[in-house]
Amino acid sequence: MNRGARSLFTRGVLGGAMALMLCHTALALDINQANEAELDSVKGMGPSLTAKVLKARAHGPFKDWSDLMQRVSGIRRNKAQQFSAQGLTVNGQPLESTP
Repeated sequence: MNRGARSLFTRGVLGGAMALMLCHTALALDINQANEAELDSVKGMGPSLTAKVLKARAHGPFKDWSDLMQRVSGIRRNKAQQFSAQGLTVNGQPLESTP
């Protein structure tokens, strides 16, 4: 491999590794720790639903996904699955799939 090809290969590998690290960081978001801007950044959340989440969370952290869905109108199973697929967690746990 010549010097130019090696340099290009190295940049590609390093760029890919960096993208994976950033992607993992961007996806790791716990609903009990996230601030307003972070919640708004979740596709499908929006300002109205974010406000409901923050209001419910002010009364105490969410125990699990079931607790979240009971306490926040507008988050039901389909929406929870959408959020979990984007990396949102409740107490570090993704939504468990139903068989």
